Order: sequence, then C-alpha cells, then structure tokens
Amino acid sequence: MSSGNFMLRGGPLAGGVPCGPGALWVRLRKHVRAGPRGHRAHRAPRERLAPPTPLVLLLVLAAYPLHAQTGFPFSDDESQHYSVNWPSGLSLGDATLSAHRTSKGWSFAASLDAGVPGFAIADKYRSTVAGADLCSSEFERDLSHGAKHTVDKLAFDQQQRTGRRTTVLPEGGGKTDFDIPSCARDALAFVYLARREMGQGRMAPNQQVYFGSAYSVSLEYTGEQDLTSPGTGKKPAITDHVVVSVKGPQSNFNFEIYFARDPQRTPLSIRIPLNLGTIALELVR
Repeated sequence: MSSGNFMLRGGPLAGGVPCGPGALWVRLRKHVRAGPRGHRAHRAPRERLAPPTPLVLLLVLAAYPLHAQTGFPFSDDESQHYSVNWPSGLSLGDATLSAHRTSKGWSFAASLDAGVPGFAIADKYRSTVAGADLCSSEFERDLSHGAKHTVDKLAFDQQQRTGRRTTVLPEGGGKTDFDIPSCARDALAFVYLARREMGQGRMAPNQQVYFGSAYSVSLEYTGEQDLTSPGTGKKPAITDHVVVSVKGPQSNFNFEIYFARDPQRTPLSIRIPLNLGTIALELVR
C-alpha cells in the first residue's frame, strides 16, 4: 500500500472515510525465534508458543475507520480484557489493556498472564506520556517467562532527542543511549495515538516505535467482514478487517484484527496464524 491517503469503503459513512497507512509497534518474538541479545526460543512440548501476544494486544486498538470525532475514542479510565486461545479453543490465559488520564498526559498499561504446562508467561508493561501528541516520557517492561525474569526501562528526553535503555533486572545489565526522532513514542503510546487518529478519520503516519529496540508496523484496511465471537455476543456482526505487518531487528510477520463499528473503535478479535493453526485473542464482554 502506498504512503498516500486512500478511501475506506463500506464503512458507516457514505462515500467512505479518508485514511492513510498507519504504523504501530511490535513485541519481541523471542518465544518464536531468537530475540535480541541471542535469547533462545522457548517451546512447549509438540507446540510452539504464539508470537508474543502482548504485541498483538497492544496493536489491536490502532486501526478502526469510522466517522471523524474530536478528542480521544477511549475514555479517561478504560480497561479491556481478552481471552487468549489455541485453535482448539483451549485457553492459554488472558490479557488486559488500560488507559488513565493524568494531570500531565496519560498513563497506559498492559499485562499478559498465559502459558502452557511447564512454561508460564507473566508480563507487565507501563507507559507514561505527556502532551496531546502522546510523546513518551518513560516505558517499562517487567517480563517473567518461565524461570527467567527481566525488567528494563526506556527513558525519553524529547528536548534533547535522546533515549536511554536501562536493564534493571538482572542486576548489572547496563545502560544504552540512543538517538530518537521528534516526539518519539513507545509501543503503548503509539497504539493509543493511532487509535485517536483513526477516531478523527485518519491513520497515524508510519514511524518507529520503541519496545526495547525500534520496530516498524504498518496497517492495511481490507474492508468489512462478518465476525462471530464472544465480543459480538456470539452473534454475527459486521466488522472492519485490518492486516498488521510487523518488521523489526529479528521479526517479520503478519496477523489480523477485527474492529467493531462503535465509537470506541473496539478490537473484537485478533488472529495470529502459526504453522499449527491460528491463535486468537477474543474480547470478553
């Protein structure tokens, strides 16, 4: 898809809604293949873990093409809950995503509690942003994967256009400084920026977002599709279908998101194709 604007057809507005390609952040795929710094892939017996579901969870809120509105499509205090399921319907766990307005901007958070026998995942993410453009101030990851526990923080100096990554756990992990573009955003911040932009009838421009390393994610709107899921009350509903393309230092994959046609741009279902089948994150009403 080109970088120019295009017209979304089949939406609730006559004539469509003008949008452009968007971009989002991506989670490290170290449960699927080697991640940064040579982390080895973790595998469950006879089944490979899905691409990191927190990434999908964070991306799901970023692409719903409806009528333009002012402000934010998400509320000052919002929380969404998802069930993470294998193709068989067997539950792997659950995930949450939340937003809270502060005196200086917003505080975003995400969590994932999932796993298979012998390997548990308990991840937490926190983002603080300032200003209407949601420029990042700090991003923190607290990751527990089996017996491995890591914590790191990204601090953003927007005036100096520099960032610093600090490894808090394990101790002695060190610090890394890097340059950032104007109004750099972490993963969570960019998700909510993209969601806000779509609520106003446009898509966020492609850009790098930070989740440890820098990642690029693009969105392609493919049209309306019928969906039956827990988020639709298990009744058929017309949704907007988006394909998400992810590219990073050691990541290159696609997955699908189905968005409700409501003012909140609610992501109802996220489908992640794997060799063994499709993993699904389903909104729990």
